[in-house]
Amino acid sequence: MEHNIKKIIVIISLFVLTVCQASTIRDSLYIPTISYNKVILDDDCDACGCAAGNGSSGFESLLNPQFIGIKYFVQHYKAKENLFVKDLTQDQYFNTLQLWGKIPLTKKLSVYASLPFHFHEKQTMQGDIRISGIGDMNVMGIYQLLNSKNTFHQLNGGLGVKVPLGKFDEKGITGVNPSFQLGTGSWDYQMVLNYKYQKNKLAILFNTDYAVKTENKKHYRFGSQWNYAAAGFYQLYRNEKVIVSGKGGLQGEVYDRNRQFNEVLPNTAGSALYGKLGFEAAYKNLSLGGEVMLPAYSNLAGGDIEAKSRFSLFINVGI
Repeated sequence: MEHNIKKIIVIISLFVLTVCQASTIRDSLYIPTISYNKVILDDDCDACGCAAGNGSSGFESLLNPQFIGIKYFVQHYKAKENLFVKDLTQDQYFNTLQLWGKIPLTKKLSVYASLPFHFHEKQTMQGDIRISGIGDMNVMGIYQLLNSKNTFHQLNGGLGVKVPLGKFDEKGITGVNPSFQLGTGSWDYQMVLNYKYQKNKLAILFNTDYAVKTENKKHYRFGSQWNYAAAGFYQLYRNEKVIVSGKGGLQGEVYDRNRQFNEVLPNTAGSALYGKLGFEAAYKNLSLGGEVMLPAYSNLAGGDIEAKSRFSLFINVGI
């Protein structure tokens, strides 16, 4: 644990140093006040735990286009305690505290990065099991493909990589939820496409991303995953320094079967659909946001796992 904390401090220090050295790219239309017309992406998590996949916790900030911040994200699942129990009695909690940021390189190109620290817990007949430590780091390049003259329409694309910094434990894959891990142990790759329509107080967002997962050194491969989301934002209040907006929408995740030594593993694929409500508020260069997600549909691991709820809260500083 102490070793993990030292690793986090070193990496965070390098990350913050990079951000502090970066400067905001400003064009002739730049106005140094709060704007309601920003880039939207999706953050990385997982359908069955924030370590071994790329489900979405919802990177949907409208108020700070370039930032560094901290986000807390928790997921709750129910799972079968063992093969001889029909009821879903096992509670599983996946908690993540994440440092994230988005840094402009040019007018159209930015870099997004996130570094998570996980502390997960699950109940078993033998007692509670807890794991904690640094997770896998995500780095992504984001390019603005389209921005209409009236700024009503915006299209962004991204390519990213997940760096395997988190520990992968072979014992963990024998449980009902093999994603009870700190990391995949593999280099994984992500493609993102998102579209935004924004006019006056209303913004509508559509996002889709696909994560290609590769085999790790232990010859285990988590299934590749497709995520999609649609959300609407509405500006509830605004003055010269403060903006408050509400949001609501749907988010879905579909993931393929896991493999070991290239053999397909049963009850490892699945899908889930969530409804979500949240808010975002900004004061000067600070923004605060949160969201609650509840499942409308859940079919995970052949019915052995049921999605229950998700909650996230973040605070960002514009740079």
